[in-house]
Parts: sequence; C-alpha cells; structure tokens
Amino acid sequence: MEIVLGKAKKARRVYGFDEISLVPSIVTVNPDDTDVSVEIGGRKLEVPILASAMDGVVSPKIAALMSQLGGLGVLNLNGVWTRYEDAEKVLQQISSVSKDEYVALMQKVYLEPIKTELVTKRIKEIKALGGIAAVSSVPQDALELGRIAKEAGADIFVLQSTVISTKHKSTTSEALDLKKFCEEIEIPVLVGNCVTYEVALTLMGTGIAGVLVGIGPGAACTSRGVLGVGVPMATAISDCAAARDAYFKENNIYVPIIADGGMVVGGDICKAIACGADAVMIGSPIAKCSESPGGDYHWGMATPSPTLPRGSRIKVGTIGSLKEILVGPARYDDGSMNFVGALRTSMGTLGAQNLKEMQQVEVVIAPSILTEGKVYQKAQSLGMYK
Repeated sequence: MEIVLGKAKKARRVYGFDEISLVPSIVTVNPDDTDVSVEIGGRKLEVPILASAMDGVVSPKIAALMSQLGGLGVLNLNGVWTRYEDAEKVLQQISSVSKDEYVALMQKVYLEPIKTELVTKRIKEIKALGGIAAVSSVPQDALELGRIAKEAGADIFVLQSTVISTKHKSTTSEALDLKKFCEEIEIPVLVGNCVTYEVALTLMGTGIAGVLVGIGPGAACTSRGVLGVGVPMATAISDCAAARDAYFKENNIYVPIIADGGMVVGGDICKAIACGADAVMIGSPIAKCSESPGGDYHWGMATPSPTLPRGSRIKVGTIGSLKEILVGPARYDDGSMNFVGALRTSMGTLGAQNLKEMQQVEVVIAPSILTEGKVYQKAQSLGMYK
C-alpha cells in the first residue's frame, strides 16, 4: 500500500523482524522430525547458518568448526588474515584500544597490503582442518583474489559490498562483469548485498549460486546512519524471495536467498526463514563464542574505510562455545544460544517439516509482539530484555 510522504513523494510501508510474528496452524510436528538442511553452492548444509565474513567473527579455525557443526563460515580475504602473518596479534591490538582510538587504528591496520601467499595459506588451513573453504572479497579485488582462491582450492566464493548491482555507472572504473566472472572462476559464487526484487532477479541471471539480502541491519554496521540506505529485513527478504521464485518458475533454476544481518536471537532466524530465506548469515551472535577471534568484540566490514567508516566496534562478550550457540545446550533463556534447537522447535510449533514449508507459514504484523506482557522482564532486565 502506497503512503503519501508529501506532495512530491510517495512511499510504501516496510517491516523489520520486531514488527512481525509467526502464526501456528492446525498441524504440529515433532521438532526432532524437522529437516533444517539446505543446499548452497551445490553443497548440502545440515544447518542453514553461515558465519559472516568479518575479521572478528571468522578465522580459519572458526570456518572449519562451522563446517563440522553443519553450517558454513566465510573468511574475509580483504581482512587481517590475508594482510598479516600473525593475525591474532593484530586482532588483540584492535580489541585492546579505547573506543576513541579504534577507528584510526582500524584505518592504519587495513592499509597493509593483501599478500597473495597468505590468501593461499588461509584457504589451505581451512581445508587442512576439514572445513569447507568459503571466502569473501569486495568486487574491486574479485578478479585477482578469485583466481588465487580457486587455485588454492576454495569451494565457494562470496562477492560482497554494501550495495551490489549489475549496472554500475562510473567515469573512472569499469564494473565487474558478474556473468563472465562466474563462468571463469568455475566455483559457486554467492553475491550481495541487495534488498529489492529487481536487483535480486537481475543478479540471478548472471549465474550466481546465491543472493545475500540485507543492507545495514548488522549489529556493528552504521551504513543506515551514514548513508541513509536500507530496507528492514522482513520486507527485504520477502521481496527477494519473490524474485527467487519468479526466476525458478521461468528458468527452472533455484537460487537460494541468504538473509544477511539483523538476526541476534533464535526468533529472528525463525522469522527470516518464514519471510522466505533459505539460510541466514550472522555475525555478532557468532562473535560471542569462546573460539571467536575478536576477543569479545565485533566490527563491520566497512569499519576500516579510509574515508568514510561505516561500522562500529561493539563489545559482545563471550557466552559459550560455538557448538552451544549453534546447537546447544543453551545456558541462557534469551534466545542467544542453540539456534538450531530454536528453529526446530519453532518449525514444530508451526507445523513445518522442512524449510520450504517454514517459508509458507502465516506471518502477521504484530508491533506489540516483543512487549506484550513483558513488564517484569523489562523492569528486571531478564529473558528477552537481558
């Protein structure tokens, strides 16, 4: 429904996770009988969760652990892991400075050139640990890093920027030819980020293996404040899922939608799937694990920009192991742990036996869903208000 914003502009109402709720049907399913697996890039993942390609979230060790637990961890090839041999030392330095010093430090740290031998080394480290080697790059470095990653044995290549499109206008640079890139790299390519039907549909036509959906919802991202750009996730996912379905109907090719950012607790992941996502990519929840490389901190990919930083370094703390966060058992009652258990229980409650059925459950607009009856939790900082 269009809303008149003013005499010169019309707008439409869009929704985020906090404004919607999922509705049970007449059917329920035993949570143990639900199937939460998904196929991404030709690989079956037992858990539909990807760890974000952020330096404070994914190390080669985390990437391998994610694979062992059924998910996927994406390593940032533009980060400290490919700039410094002793990346752990640099990460400790980032986590130790004051909040007034971190932006300048970040900008200095990320001026160090990417070293091709470290790109190869990190990929081989993931493989040696038994992990699926999924790696990420910004479009301007994709041609070089994509070639190196392929030769090193990478399994999946993720192409990410704040906003990505197939129609780039510039008098100083030429846009990456996505179709040609996908053909030449010969490994599955996931592309993002986008938030609209038209862009998602166009991206799918280039031969990519998945679309990342989400601009600015991440816990550490400030793009929405700095640029004023973004669409709340519930609507963005639904619009892009519609593009996926239209593309499948026309071409008989299914391109998964991966909700990227804005999910902090289990209920957010459940809502993302219900809105149409095939999988989710999360950062700050993974940064809370004891194996995390960020040392209790998490920061966005655009934080170290030399001219316009668009991310904060936020303190997330440590709540448990990666296994506990993904598959439990949970130590807390606030939805911050055992995401797979939460998804299975939600699916069982809603009568969805697999993710495709979960995408079909009823969704209602419910602005009071997180506040109704929660006076004591809010007053005492418990449960959902911890």
